[in-house]
This record gives sequence, structure tokens and C-alpha cells, in this order.
Amino acid sequence: MIITIEDQQFDTKEITQLYPAAVVKTGHQDETTQVSLEWIDVEAQGKVEVLGYGLFIHLGEEKKYSFIFDTREEMDAAVGRIASQLHA
Repeated sequence: MIITIEDQQFDTKEITQLYPAAVVKTGHQDETTQVSLEWIDVEAQGKVEVLGYGLFIHLGEEKKYSFIFDTREEMDAAVGRIASQLHA
């Protein structure tokens, strides 16, 4: 099955990981990292600076794609669009 994420197409057979995450500053220069949404909701409460939210796709070990959104609502909408393609 082919799904489209922000105008890019992916074959679901090739996707090894597909997950949402928050993008936060690590505190080391301009470095950022991904953290789980659960951690942001439960543990992070004011402890980190959230720079955005993203959907991250891995195709095996070599190819990785990131789709970054300014708000969680925008990311949630993108997740909804993916879900509707999978249930079509």
C-alpha cells in the first residue's frame, strides 16, 4: 500500500518505523533530539524547550525522513491524514 505524507509517497512494505515525537533542545549548542509525546505530556512539564513536533519515518537502516510541524495540532492533523489512508 502506498501512503502520502506531505506530498511524499511511501510504500508501507518498506517502512520499518513510523512515529510521532516532539523535537526539543538538548542544551548543547543548537543540538536537538526527539522525545516521546508521552514524556512531554507527563515528565517534561517546563523542563525542556519544545521546538516543534514531527513525524519520523525509517525505511530500513539507511533512509530516514522527518516531517516537522510548528504545533502539535498540525502534527496530529498529519497523523489523521495517514490514518485515513490506512483505513481506506
